[in-house]
Amino acid sequence: MEVIKFNTYVAKYERMAELQAFDKTKAGVKGLVDAGIIKVPRMFVQPLKVEDSRSHNNNKFIKFPIIDLDGIMEDPIKRKNIVQEVGHASESWGFFQVINHGIPSHVMDAMKDGVTRFFEQDTEVKRQWYTRDLTKEFTFNSNFDLFRAPVTNWRDTFRATIAPIPPKPEQLPSVCRDILLEYTNQVMTLGDTLFELVSEAIGLEPNHLKDMGCAEGLLAIGQYYPACPQPELTLGTSKHADNDFLTVLLQDNIGGLQVLHQNHWVDVPPTPGALVVNIGDLLQASSVTFSISVSET
Repeated sequence: MEVIKFNTYVAKYERMAELQAFDKTKAGVKGLVDAGIIKVPRMFVQPLKVEDSRSHNNNKFIKFPIIDLDGIMEDPIKRKNIVQEVGHASESWGFFQVINHGIPSHVMDAMKDGVTRFFEQDTEVKRQWYTRDLTKEFTFNSNFDLFRAPVTNWRDTFRATIAPIPPKPEQLPSVCRDILLEYTNQVMTLGDTLFELVSEAIGLEPNHLKDMGCAEGLLAIGQYYPACPQPELTLGTSKHADNDFLTVLLQDNIGGLQVLHQNHWVDVPPTPGALVVNIGDLLQASSVTFSISVSET
């Protein structure tokens, strides 16, 4: 029996080489868009189509929790009700939105504008901040886990360590420096309030979490999602959990943020003036410990 062999050439995909070449540009995803690409590079393509990885549950009747903090300092009855709402949302969702939180809308708008200004600078200007050295007070790059994650996300990011040791002004980009410091200062104040509410919600004294040092550090992260030529193939941010105590998230009006609730992905509707609060992994672990401690006393 004669056997006929066909030699078929299959181009080998060198993912690491593509990642290294991408990182070497120091231009991020925005650099790809500015270069005029019309196809998403392979390293960004999700294993499944994006629409297939999302829940098709009709979630329009699921009401994402919104908590009004108005009167929290002046009215004991309101505060008690707010504490109960925070406790319920934290336990059942792990997320909630807060309104009337004390941070003016014009400050939040200016912060969003500051993030946009940074990422839409000329590439040559941004390159001076591009690094993967996390000891730096301010870093700009694309995908902190670029060389470890199985799929690359379609986003660029800056990170600024604001507390416990405040950065010097020259350690932050001038294009967003002032508003970054102003906004994060106000978020620190809000964070104190949130930690008080969570402490009370789990049956502890208001200052318990703060006295533990939970509110001492603050890492500011700005995410930028450039227009994508094939959005059905990739994601801006993959499924993840936050490994912190609390995340206070300011989203724009475009939407796209989702949370996993009862095994379904639920849209977080952009609400004017609202901030999204995420109970992080560290706080969840601490809450379990506190609950055991309280029950034993």
